[in-house]
Amino acid sequence: MRPGRGLRVAGWVLVPLGALLVAGGLWLRSAYPGHTVPSDSMRPTYGSGDRLFAERIEPSEVRRGDVVLVSVPEWGIREGLSVKRVIGVGGDRVTSDDRAVYVNGRPLAEPYVLHGDPIGGAPGFDVKVPEGRLFLLGDNRGDSLDSRYHQDTAPGGTVPVSAVKERVADSPLGAVGAIAGAFGGGVVLVVGAGLGLGGWLAGRARRTAVPPASPYVRV
Repeated sequence: MRPGRGLRVAGWVLVPLGALLVAGGLWLRSAYPGHTVPSDSMRPTYGSGDRLFAERIEPSEVRRGDVVLVSVPEWGIREGLSVKRVIGVGGDRVTSDDRAVYVNGRPLAEPYVLHGDPIGGAPGFDVKVPEGRLFLLGDNRGDSLDSRYHQDTAPGGTVPVSAVKERVADSPLGAVGAIAGAFGGGVVLVVGAGLGLGGWLAGRARRTAVPPASPYVRV
């Protein structure tokens, strides 16, 4: 076997594999972008400065109870995304009293709200959510500028479904896979390149070490 051949073969295998892993990690990273929570409006679920991972979804995939990242310039949010929870979708009637929030007449079980207070001292509301729109609330009902406070800018303070850019991922496995794939792929790529280079140098050194045959015949 030629010197360094095994190293070169390993390099030929590992370099494409590493490049594939890096590409897959980058693709997953784009599919599960990371964000820093900008405020305390979603406490205790997410606090200001918390890191979360989201997934890109189609408007038709939005469900009640989803925590979504929305772009709502009419709420005064000119940069970045706001994190809110979907309470009502098109066709729902969302109401409240001093004890609970109701959707279509049924009280919501909301264990996620801060201090177990689903109202947060806000005035009551009674909203029929138009088709193609969403009624959004923060989990920190006492400190969240949400649909309750924007009823003068849109029907019932609702936002169009198209305002939803991403949904907070139920599981961070996709994001973890993206990080692991990109990092692991980078390691494999570097190792493969090193082995391939080592094999090439070994072969070159062997050829240099063997002197050319003499054209003269000793008598």
